[in-house]
Amino acid sequence: MLIKNVDASPIAISGIRSAVAFVVMLPFIQRGDLTFSAIQMAGAVFYAANMLVFVASTTLTTAANAIVLQYTAPIYVALFGFWFLKERTSLPEWITVVAAVVGVAMFFFDELSAGGLWGNILGIGTGLSFALSVMCFRRQKDGSPIGSMFLGNAITAVVALPFIVRSVPTEWTDWRVLLVLGIVQLGLPYVFYAWSIKRVTALEGIMVPIIEPILNPVWVWFFVGEMPGRWALPGGLIVVCAAVVCASLRASADKKSKNTDLSTE
Repeated sequence: MLIKNVDASPIAISGIRSAVAFVVMLPFIQRGDLTFSAIQMAGAVFYAANMLVFVASTTLTTAANAIVLQYTAPIYVALFGFWFLKERTSLPEWITVVAAVVGVAMFFFDELSAGGLWGNILGIGTGLSFALSVMCFRRQKDGSPIGSMFLGNAITAVVALPFIVRSVPTEWTDWRVLLVLGIVQLGLPYVFYAWSIKRVTALEGIMVPIIEPILNPVWVWFFVGEMPGRWALPGGLIVVCAAVVCASLRASADKKSKNTDLSTE
C-alpha cells in the first residue's frame, strides 16, 4: 500500500527502506553482535538477495506471481531444515506447509499469469533466498541473528545506491512514506524477528510470516479500494489455519519432549 505511493524505482525504494532500517536497528546492536562469521555473513547476503531479487521479480512478472513464488519458502525449510539445523519436519507439519502454499496460490489465483519467464525464475530465487536467510538466522540461535539482518540492510542499501542516485525522490510526502517503510515495516519488525527466531524453529519462523501476503491486499483494499479476487477469502483462511496448526503441532511436540525429559530425570 505504501510503496504504491512513492515516486521512485522499486530497487531505489528497497535500498532507501533498508538504509532507514539500518539506522533504526543500530541502537539494538550490542557489543559482540557483529562477529562477521561465515554463517552471519551468509545470512546477511541471503537477506539482501531476498530484498533485491523480490523487487526485480515484481518488475518482470506479476506481483501475484512474485508473492506466490516467494512464499514457497516453507517447502525449502521443511526439506533442508533437518540437514542444516537438525530440526525434523513431521508428517502433519508437512501437510500444513503444503496447505499454506496452496492457500497463498488460491489467494492470488485470479491474478496469476503464465507470462514473465525471467520474473518467475527470479521469484523462485526469492523463495529460496528467503528460506536460506531464515535458516541462517535460526543457525545463530545461540548467537546474534540480528547481526545478519543489520548487515543485510547495509548490503541492500549499498547495492541499490546507483538506483537511488538515478531516481531519488524529491517530494517530502515520498520521504515520509519511505521513513514509515524503513521504521515500521522493516526496521522494528526485524528487531522483533531477531528476538523471536532464537525461540522458535525455522519452520515456525517462516510459517507465521506467510500470513503477511494475505494481509497485503487487505490493506490495499481497505485504503485504496482494490478488491481481492473470489478465491482470496478461502485461500487466506487456509493460510492462517495452516500457520496456527503448525505452531500448535510444534508446541505440542515441545511439551511432550519436556515431559519425557522430566520423567527420565
